[in-house]
Amino acid sequence: MIVLEWLLTIVAPCDAAEPWQLGSQDAATPMMQGIIDLHHDILFFLILILVFVSRMLVRVLWHFYYEFHPFPQRIVHGTTIEIIRTIFPSIIPMFIAIPSFALLYSMDEVVVDPAITIKAIGHQWYRTYEYSDYNSSDEQSLTFDSYTIPEDDPELGQSRLLEVDNRVVVPAKTHLRMIVTPADVPHSWAVPSSGVKCDAVPGRSNQTSISVKREGVYYGQCSEIRGTNHASIVVEAVSLKDYGSRVSNQLN
Repeated sequence: MIVLEWLLTIVAPCDAAEPWQLGSQDAATPMMQGIIDLHHDILFFLILILVFVSRMLVRVLWHFYYEFHPFPQRIVHGTTIEIIRTIFPSIIPMFIAIPSFALLYSMDEVVVDPAITIKAIGHQWYRTYEYSDYNSSDEQSLTFDSYTIPEDDPELGQSRLLEVDNRVVVPAKTHLRMIVTPADVPHSWAVPSSGVKCDAVPGRSNQTSISVKREGVYYGQCSEIRGTNHASIVVEAVSLKDYGSRVSNQLN
């Protein structure tokens, strides 16, 4: 019973990495849910292949072990088994390729008319976020910096080296467009729960689409090894009615 509770704990849904965690973080977007489903589908085929190959190896060891069979069986040709082992390996990649191509194209698709556009600018020691569709009183885009909270200064309940002073607040169940660009060196914007990893290359802007399907706080990190204390990314999804007030608080 204790072992079962331990297994249920480490495979429980989560929006941030947990000690001894097995599997992916809980999906917060349809894109991440598709990635998890594809992983489970491929794992199913891998288990079938493992069982089939293991059975063949066990039979070979049994029929050709000298103590059990001093005179091993002599099988020269097997037309049926040769046809099966030729056709099946060619069919299995087709079952894997069709859903993977569909998922790949959906990940590259960018929403034509997103409700909100957020620009993430990577710096070596922090990140800057710009809400282009949300103007302040002086008609300027809302812009704020986000720093990783130092290791010796977290509050109770905050994750070590994951929490930031200013989170990216987004509305749940809304199509978003993220524009990612660096101010100096290459960066990346990655949040595992959303299934998004967008590289930021100097001199250009990359974009990706996100549709968070539930409220919550999602943690990510930059995948590039750059300056210290810049890696943390925290996205907080709130209801649409609370979104305006939460974004306005970023200025205070």
